Amino acid sequence: MNPAEWPKNIRDAKAIQAVLRDRVKIVPIKKLPHFIAAVDAAFSGENVIGAVCVYSYPELTPCEEACAVTEGYLPYIPGYLSFREGPAIIDALKKLKTRTDLVLFDGQGIAHPKGLGIASHIGVILDKPTIGCAKSRLVGDYEEPGDQKGAYSTLRYNGKTVGVVLRTKDKVKPVFVSPGHRIDLQSSVEIILKCTGKYRIPDPLRRADILSKEVKREINRIL
Repeated sequence: MNPAEWPKNIRDAKAIQAVLRDRVKIVPIKKLPHFIAAVDAAFSGENVIGAVCVYSYPELTPCEEACAVTEGYLPYIPGYLSFREGPAIIDALKKLKTRTDLVLFDGQGIAHPKGLGIASHIGVILDKPTIGCAKSRLVGDYEEPGDQKGAYSTLRYNGKTVGVVLRTKDKVKPVFVSPGHRIDLQSSVEIILKCTGKYRIPDPLRRADILSKEVKREINRIL
């Protein structure tokens, strides 16, 4: 989507969401990724800062980073985060020289009221495998997983399994993993676990979060 196509009001956002959700494909990933991009966003006034960090997989060697700053097209509305963060994230991804095979998002995939969280939304636009790894639940019911790293329980919404509640570190709060596009749930869980080191949040996503905040501080300093 180019800037002219991003909606400026909730009515248009709803219409786009309805079209894109029918294009989401939850299927086994065709091949394991060699390079993974992780993205996150921060906000400074009306500006949205998109940050992307590229890592080799499964070695998790840092390879490349990029950022982009755009104007926010919509205010924050629950369930419509992708319309606020998406333009900056896509612009940051376009700056990469590395050809990435999969994108991790700090947000939801299909575990979303309309089945189209930011990982699914941007995955469809890019036509690329994506995974949502959120710090909190947006929809669904679950039982608490076991205390050990790798333990998980299913996240169900409207009678369907839409993700898992995954323990990425012993005896810490779990994360909420859901496939975004062109990947299935089992592969999503395996990749998230392999991307997780000593912290609760997968290393590439943690770095993307840090990078977005570094850029935000620099913008605020200048302003």
